[in-house]
Amino acid sequence: MLSALRRAIIQQTRGFATNNIAVDGFTGAVGNTPLIYLKTLSEQTGSKIYGKAEFQNPGGSIKDRAAVGIVLDAEEKGRIKPGGTVVEGTAGNTGIGLAHVCRARGYKCVIFMPNTQSQEKIDLLSMLGAEVHPVPAVPYENPLNYNHQAKEYAEKLENAIWTDQFDNTANTYAHYISTGPEIWEQTKGDIDGFVCSTGTGGTLAGVGKYLKQKNPKTQIWLADPPGSVLYKYISSGGKLVERGGSSITEGIGQGRVTNNLGTFVNDLSGALHISDEKSISMVYQLLDSEGLYLGASSALNVVAAVELAQKLGKGSKVVTVLCDGAYRYQSRLFSKKWLESKGLGDAIPEYLRKYTVLD
Repeated sequence: MLSALRRAIIQQTRGFATNNIAVDGFTGAVGNTPLIYLKTLSEQTGSKIYGKAEFQNPGGSIKDRAAVGIVLDAEEKGRIKPGGTVVEGTAGNTGIGLAHVCRARGYKCVIFMPNTQSQEKIDLLSMLGAEVHPVPAVPYENPLNYNHQAKEYAEKLENAIWTDQFDNTANTYAHYISTGPEIWEQTKGDIDGFVCSTGTGGTLAGVGKYLKQKNPKTQIWLADPPGSVLYKYISSGGKLVERGGSSITEGIGQGRVTNNLGTFVNDLSGALHISDEKSISMVYQLLDSEGLYLGASSALNVVAAVELAQKLGKGSKVVTVLCDGAYRYQSRLFSKKWLESKGLGDAIPEYLRKYTVLD
């Protein structure tokens, strides 16, 4: 017997046709995104590199999947009743997804987020009706971390849930029953490797678990930005080091192994460290050669896909996720002043600097 959560997500299948109707509204429109062949990079590597177009979800990012999955799971378990409040600590995209879901399903949405996030994200959350609390960006161990503040806030309310995206494994499950099967179907099972960055770990764990079950030979790799400990954790065989440094990417990288990532971390094939210089350069390369206007985390994933393809050899087939578009970061990513302030002005090849149009 299928659970209501599993049934709801499976029923979202649109078969990539234009004549189907998402009868469940926003929640029914999440998922079944196209798999885009990245032609230029594939030709350069002699491999086939694909990006799952998660920016085509109705809320604009891959986090729509986690938002729908977590809220439906809470409803199924009776943790929230009609008219209740959904509270989360998020770097942005999960909050945006939750705000959409809350509007569609009649809940109030309260978001705590680090004050380092882009103004575009904060403004969008407010426009979607969420109550937004930007708080200082401090490590998870600090009681003032945005996740802890969200939890404490929810505990004081009646008929409210803290969605706990980092450690609530309904997040992983949503990808296990949707993103993973979609990739397997779209590639017809002909896939050698999957790689992506991780914030909560839900995408990597859910997709990785499904693909490994279908074919144990499929390699699953983690891509990590500067300032995160996961690359060293995986490369060292499980030694956690103190977090240090930072990255221009938002919503990815971690200082710990979350419960979601913990469900799969021991099954990972390896990890790749991707510099900000490579990520920002790829933002511009994808715009110029593929016509894709993507954020820095998506670009980081594509850099990692290229590196994994090179490791696996010519003819390999590698998939990654294109998390969201650049619209939520354009005031930074295409600003000469901002790029120079981060020491990244020279990271963009000369022929691509024509796209840096903001002062």
